[in-house]
Amino acid sequence: MPAEDVDVVVIGLGPGGEALTAKLAGAGLAVVGVDARLVGGECPFYACVPTKAMVRAADSLAEARRAGELAGSVQVRPDWTPVATWLRDEVTSNWNDQGHVDSLVAKGARIEHGWGRITGPNEVTVGDKVFRTRRGIVLNPGSDPAIPPVDGLSDTPLWTNREAVTATAVPESLIVLGGGPVGCEFAQIFARFGAEVTIVQSNQRLLPNDEPEAAEVLADVFTREGIRVLTGTRVTGASHDGSTFHVQAGDETLTAAQVLVATGRRTDLAAIGVKAVGLPDDGRTIEVDDRMRATDGVWAIGDITGKGAFTHMSMYQAEIAAADILGEDVPQAQYHAVPHATFTDPEVAGVGLTEAAARAKGLNVNTGFTKLSDSTRGYLHKLGNDGFIKVVEDADRGVLVGATVVGPGGGEIMSALAVAVHAEVPTATLKGMILAYPTFHRAIGSALADL
Repeated sequence: MPAEDVDVVVIGLGPGGEALTAKLAGAGLAVVGVDARLVGGECPFYACVPTKAMVRAADSLAEARRAGELAGSVQVRPDWTPVATWLRDEVTSNWNDQGHVDSLVAKGARIEHGWGRITGPNEVTVGDKVFRTRRGIVLNPGSDPAIPPVDGLSDTPLWTNREAVTATAVPESLIVLGGGPVGCEFAQIFARFGAEVTIVQSNQRLLPNDEPEAAEVLADVFTREGIRVLTGTRVTGASHDGSTFHVQAGDETLTAAQVLVATGRRTDLAAIGVKAVGLPDDGRTIEVDDRMRATDGVWAIGDITGKGAFTHMSMYQAEIAAADILGEDVPQAQYHAVPHATFTDPEVAGVGLTEAAARAKGLNVNTGFTKLSDSTRGYLHKLGNDGFIKVVEDADRGVLVGATVVGPGGGEIMSALAVAVHAEVPTATLKGMILAYPTFHRAIGSALADL
C-alpha cells in the first residue's frame, strides 16, 4: 500500500493522546489518532472514572452504617446491582467509545482502530495502512495490567481492574494481590459490599510510595473493617479448581472465590516499534526532554515517560507536546509538585516529595505533623475521622517540598498544599495565612506550626 501523507500520527488515545489530538486537529493539522482499544483510554472505561463511582457507592454504605451510632437506628443491605447498572448504562456508556470518537472527528481528526507501530522514521503502520508524517509521531500507548510471574497464576480466571469494573456481582471472598492504590481501593470497595477480603502485599507496607504513616492509618482502618492485610508476604503459586482459587502466600495457602491482581502496569515498547527511530525497546519507559521530545520527530507523553501513571500527568504533558508541535511558546515541564490521590476511606493524597525522598536528595529536612482528629472539625466528625496532615520542608530554603493528607476529602484538602509546593511559597508566609474555622484544612496550620 502506498503511504498516505499526514501531519501527525498519535499512537494511543488515552486522555493525553485524546486531548493532544483534539488540539492539533482543531489547529488545522491533518491528524490521525490510532488506538487498538477504546478511544479515551483506560481512565474513563476501566480506571479513574468508573472506580470513583464504585468508591462513591461503597462510601455511602459506610456512612449509612455510621449513622447508627451518630443519629439513630439504621439498617443497611448492600446491593451491587444498581452499581453495576450505573457503571454500564451511564458512567461508561456500556464501554462504548463512540462519543469519544465523534468528538475527535468533529474537531477534524481521523481515527483508526488498530495497533499502531512505527515502521521507520516518520512512518506509522496500522494494519494495511501506512502513514507518513510531515511533523511527527506522538506516543501515548498507556499501559496494561502486569501479571506477576507467579507459578500457575496466568492460567487462572483472575481479575484485573478491567474485569473488576465490569463485574455484575460481588464475590463472596476475594484475594487482592498488591497493596498499592488500585489494590487498596478495590479491596475496600468489595469488602464494604460484603466480600471477605484479604490483601497480599510483597512490600512491607501498603502504599509504599506514600508516607509510612499513611500505610499505618490505612492498615488500621482496613483491619477494623474486616479486611485482612498481609504485608511482606510473597505469593509463590496459584491455581483454580473450577470454583475456588488457591494462593500460596508465604507459609499459608489462601482460598477465595476470586483473585484480583493489582501489582502494577506494563508497556510493550517493542510492540510499538520504537527501535525503528533509534529508541531502546527493552525498558519500561522512554526518556523525554522538557518539551516531551524523545528524538527528532517523536514526542512521548503519559505512562511511557515514567513521570507518574496519572491521567493528570498525561494531560499536562499533552499540553506541552501539542504546543511544541504547533511551534508555540513551550513551558518547561516541571515535576517538583506532582499531586496524587488514592480514593480509599480515608483518602490518601500527596504532592511533591515524601520525607524519605527529600532526605535521599540530600535536603536539610524539617517535618510537621498533626492528626485530623485533634482538629475541631475532626473531633466533630467523630466517625471516619482517621487521618493526618504531614508537611516536609526544605529548611535551607524555607519552603515546602512535599505534603501528605490522609482523611475525609484528603485530595481536596491537599490542593492548598499543592499550590504551596508548586509555587514554592515561603513557609513563613504560609504560617501567616488565615484558615477558615472549623474546617479540616485548618489543620494545615497545626502541621506548619509543628515544623
